Amino acid sequence: MSRHLRVLREAGLVTARAEGKRRLYALDLRPLREIDEWLEPYRDLWARRLDALDTEIARGRRARRTGDGA
Repeated sequence: MSRHLRVLREAGLVTARAEGKRRLYALDLRPLREIDEWLEPYRDLWARRLDALDTEIARGRRARRTGDGA
């Protein structure tokens, strides 16, 4: 666990503070907001493509149920 937390801390995704013998970790939202902003232009594109994939999967399931296979 400590290795994972160290990686997150080094990546700037969490902050740590010592409290006695314990270290308390908190999520730092700033880097995540930056990623969220960077991803924004791609969301609509991927949402449409994933919706189309969902439609095709549903068609395949219906075809298997009805025996169409086409």
